[in-house]
Order: sequence, then C-alpha cells, then structure tokens
Amino acid sequence: MASKIRKALITAAGPRQRRLPLQSLTDRDGTSKPALAIILTELLDAGIEKVGLVLAPGDRPAYQSVLEAFENHLVFVEQPVPLGYGHAVLCGRDFVDGEPFLLQVCDHLYVSRAQTSCTRQLLEVGAEERCCLSAVQSTHESLLPFYGTVAGSLLPGGKGLYQIENVIEKPTPTVAEQQCVVPGLRRGHYLCFFGMHLLNPVIFELLENALLDAGDGRIGLSPSLARLAQREKYLALEIAGRRADLEAPFGLLRAQIALGLNGAAREEVLAVLAEELAADSSARR
Repeated sequence: MASKIRKALITAAGPRQRRLPLQSLTDRDGTSKPALAIILTELLDAGIEKVGLVLAPGDRPAYQSVLEAFENHLVFVEQPVPLGYGHAVLCGRDFVDGEPFLLQVCDHLYVSRAQTSCTRQLLEVGAEERCCLSAVQSTHESLLPFYGTVAGSLLPGGKGLYQIENVIEKPTPTVAEQQCVVPGLRRGHYLCFFGMHLLNPVIFELLENALLDAGDGRIGLSPSLARLAQREKYLALEIAGRRADLEAPFGLLRAQIALGLNGAAREEVLAVLAEELAADSSARR
C-alpha cells in the first residue's frame, strides 16, 4: 500500500441513494451546499486529488450542474445496471488504474471529534500502517440492519486499531453475538463500518470472482472484504468522530443538526432547538 493516496471512489448509483447527495444542507461555515459538495470538500482538504463518482445511467447532468466547482477533480463513472454495492465499486476499476484508493459512500456525512477530519484520520493511519484499512464505529445492536460488521481484536498500542478477522453484512443480533463480539466494547455494541475504506486493487479481483459466482448477478462488498481479511493484513480504525447517515430515518435532519452543532453557529442552533422544544411543549398542554 502506497503512503500517498491520490484517488477516491464514491458510489452514488444505488436506487435509494441517487438523489440524497444532491440535497442541500447548511455547512459548518454557514453556507448552503449539496451534501456531496461537503463530502468532496473534506476529501480534497485531506489531500485527495481525483474523485471517481459512480452514477446510474442518466444521472450525470444533475450532478454536473451542482458540482461545477469540483469539475477539475471529478471523473464520472457509470454503473450500467444496478447489481449491488460491490458491483458499483467494481465499475471504478479503470478509474483507479492499479492504485490504492479511498472508497467512500455518498449518503454519509462525517463529524470529527478531533482536530483533523475523519477522512484525514483514516489517511494518516493508512500511511503509517501501509495496508488496507476500514473506518469503524462502535454501534448499538439496534442499528445492525444498516451496516457491515467486523469481528476482530484490538491491537496493542492504544491507537484504536483492530485486526479484522471477518466481515458480516448486516448481521442479526444473534449472529453478531455469536460471531462479531469484540473484547472491550460495551455489551450490545459492535464494530460497524463507518462508510470509508482504504483499499488496494486486489479488491477488484475479489469482486470479480464474487460476480462470477453470483447466481443473480448482484454482489455486495462485505463478502469480498471478508476474503480480503483472510488473504492479507487488513485493519479497522475506530474513528474519533461520528457518521450522519442521510438514508436513515430523519437522516437529513440529523445531519443538519450535527453540522450546525459543530460549526460557527453552534449557539444559534442550540437556541433554535430550545425554541422548538419549548413551542412543542406549550402546544401539547
């Protein structure tokens, strides 16, 4: 794995994701912009030079119209048929062109609790470890239906790094309790994917093999990540921050509140929330 990651791949072709990245939010600096512009700004600020954006057929004009400021950094990639997240990643193979890359989803915004962004945290640790690395977050079992979950063990050194032993996509609480318990986490909590991964090109070989084996032609990413863990060193980093999942119930609202509380207008946002709660309480009397 190279110490410098130049390229990022963002998937935005899923039927439920195609319009979410275009929704406008007020960023931490007070300016209104599409969610994807917030994601792209964080990537470029972290040192990424080129971003491949995987889209469904016909969606390119809508994205181009709101992302003009990023046109020198963007390459549009088409997923011709909706064959799953893993297939969308596989469509970016030519764009990646044999380099290690950062993979990120289009429907998560990230709020850091550290001085550096969540993306930069992952890139900096990746440069030190020189291996595939996925960002994870301790997640309550009630949210397991939304995320890939890893099994592994904490590495010595206190850096929040885990050796990944297995990856299971959206396990039930029973399966997670049997196969994904990580020593040191609170009971009922598991290490779930954060929405960003540092990967090398071997992932495309694994995805291609999965596609050949798929009966219906659809493939996810998690099974290939599980195979990656058996093939080479593959770590998970517990990020100092949290994800705001736009696709979750009230996702856009949660993302907007998270951005507001971590921006220049924090006191104003708190005042608005207090006013709305007071007004709602008064109306219910």
